[in-house]
Amino acid sequence: MAEAAPTTAAQRREGGEETAAAAGPGGDERGGLRGRGGGGCRGERTCAERAPRARAGAAAGAAAAAGAGAGAGAGGSEGGRAAAACREPRAAAAAAAAAADDDMGAGPWGARRALAAVLLAASVLSAALLARGELPGPDTQEQERQLQLQEQQPRDINKRKLPELKMDQALLIIHNEFLHGDLNVYWLSDHCYQCLYQFLVSVPVSPKPGHPSIAAVAVSSQHPVTLLLNDTLEKKEICRIHYVFGEFGNYSLWVKPHYGSINQMSCDMVVNENPVNSNLPIYIAFLIYIAILISSSVGNFFVKLDPVRNWLYKKMNPRETDRLINSELGSPTRAESYSSDLQVEAWRLTTPVHRLRSLDTFRGIALIIMIFVNYGGGKYWFFKHESWNGLTVADLVFPWFVFIMGSSIALSLSSMLRRGCSKWKLLGKILWRSLLLCVMGVLIVNPNYCLGPLSWDKLRIPGVLQRLGLTYLVVAVLELLFARAVPENSTMDIISYWPQWIFILMLEAVWVCVTFLLPVPGCPTGYLGPGGIGDFGKYPNCTGGAAGYIDRWLLGEDHIYQHPSPNVIYHTKVAYDPEGLLGTINSIVMAFLGVQAGKILLFYKDQHKQILLRFLLWSAMLGIISGVLTKFSQNEGFIPVNKNLWSISYVTTLSFFAFLLLLFMYFLVDVARLWSGAPFFYPGMNSILVYVGHEVFENYFPFQWKMEDYQSHKEHLTQNLVATSLWVVIAYVLYRKRIFWKI
Repeated sequence: MAEAAPTTAAQRREGGEETAAAAGPGGDERGGLRGRGGGGCRGERTCAERAPRARAGAAAGAAAAAGAGAGAGAGGSEGGRAAAACREPRAAAAAAAAAADDDMGAGPWGARRALAAVLLAASVLSAALLARGELPGPDTQEQERQLQLQEQQPRDINKRKLPELKMDQALLIIHNEFLHGDLNVYWLSDHCYQCLYQFLVSVPVSPKPGHPSIAAVAVSSQHPVTLLLNDTLEKKEICRIHYVFGEFGNYSLWVKPHYGSINQMSCDMVVNENPVNSNLPIYIAFLIYIAILISSSVGNFFVKLDPVRNWLYKKMNPRETDRLINSELGSPTRAESYSSDLQVEAWRLTTPVHRLRSLDTFRGIALIIMIFVNYGGGKYWFFKHESWNGLTVADLVFPWFVFIMGSSIALSLSSMLRRGCSKWKLLGKILWRSLLLCVMGVLIVNPNYCLGPLSWDKLRIPGVLQRLGLTYLVVAVLELLFARAVPENSTMDIISYWPQWIFILMLEAVWVCVTFLLPVPGCPTGYLGPGGIGDFGKYPNCTGGAAGYIDRWLLGEDHIYQHPSPNVIYHTKVAYDPEGLLGTINSIVMAFLGVQAGKILLFYKDQHKQILLRFLLWSAMLGIISGVLTKFSQNEGFIPVNKNLWSISYVTTLSFFAFLLLLFMYFLVDVARLWSGAPFFYPGMNSILVYVGHEVFENYFPFQWKMEDYQSHKEHLTQNLVATSLWVVIAYVLYRKRIFWKI
């Protein structure tokens, strides 16, 4: 029998004949109605729908009665009994047998009538049993089995209270015809690596053949699951089913003896009600945004045409148009024409100082996706952070933001040094900016003031802005020590900065040694797992290994993140912070790789082919390193890709994507100029203001409102997309007003 989590007798008794909801209570009436719609409406098949064998048996019984010389009255009586047998075969047979006993004392004719009644009762009973499928013939076994699974539902299913479904859940009704003991049902998500089976529900033993006991339970529809059914009496596995449930679907699992064998059980899954397509709102939203993008592009194309631009200027400046029309000369003078041309030129968008728009566009893309997933991402699992090893969309954006921050450090320090700014003054700015980022993270972003005033007892110390502040401090100071106003040799972008690389490699050596050599009480040395039920439940309190231990020891368990992502699938019990202290080392490495991208842009300025080639080489090299560290697998590598740990393979993998994306954006935006970077360019120009603003006003209208159906992906997606789009509009307005918040 497969290893499963132990259950108590109380848990098994709770299963009983009552329904169970393993995924917990909650949801809305819609989910409950979906659950209730699945069973009990059809009942048993009617006599007209039964197999022709019933009618044949009844005809044979009537013929036997006629051959016995039964009178008209007796024949009518037996015919009535046969008709009643269609409704209740066993009762009809008993009545016929009683009639036979009453007729035994009537002499030879009574004996004949008794014999006819017995034959009739036997025929009716056998026909009824055949129609019910209790005595299937060899030619109709599979047909009867399929009909029963699809059509037969217990009569009392509508009387049961079914669990109300939440998002990413389906209803499973288990019909148990196992006669030798209760059934314990366990489940395991395919997304849970090396996990224990978790108890789902207990189904009582079937009272008698053909009368299954029933239990209803809510199951997860996010990932494929494996159901394990165990016999509680003999402690053996009955069957195991791997299945993909659909959201708000209604399913029946039939556990019944296999035809032709009493000891073997068959487990069959039947779909009572089809699931909904929960991804449809994403497709619709995608098409809407594509239509907006196309319309905007077409509009910009026409606006750039001189006739259209002049017409718009006249419409927006009617006084100037009237003055020209009412002029005594009928046309403007040479001076007036010159003045008018100047006004038209002034109306045009002013060309900003030369700036690499691709960097701001990349930063804006990372920021907008970060805001969307922070607001909920429509409550889709792939817009949430990965439980442990692996990547989702939400795991991509923060490292990209760190990467672009590193690129901006290299460009901005070089620019300020060329303007004659001293390194001591720059050091003061670096220290002040780092302090502001950390303070804003602790006092503005982390607390939820909607729940009450600031409390130091439970205040979270690490966070996104704190991680950015510490990373910026180390990388900017490191770059400032070796920065030059003008690069001396464009071919020495790495070798001439070898002390920086020595420092970064030493930092990474510290991370490796602490992660794999630091003893952690109660945990194996070098543990990288999620704890909880992972690793077959051997290390439930070892979430994150050394990284989690250092945060709990230095900061205290009350001052780190209380709801980490592995809590959902791995059922972890200890606090863990994904922005903890040890992971900051690898975020520094990530930012330093971004610095290298910035140096490429500096050293090979206007050499587009050289820039694109080096971006491609860096991307390929980092991709190979990631493949070696992970063995090109999610869980089986030396160091898996893990956002919670900020593992070095996570850094190299995301840097691989970052160099590749920067290559494409640099070509499209700054080289070929096929794309202006809009609309992502605008939030990229005001990243700190937009990020802090979205955190502060998250719970206020119009970024959030009361929804009619909280268990709807559509409503959550609509709200999150509207809130994210509003921040893009705000960033655009600030850009047009030339308002930029820089610290």
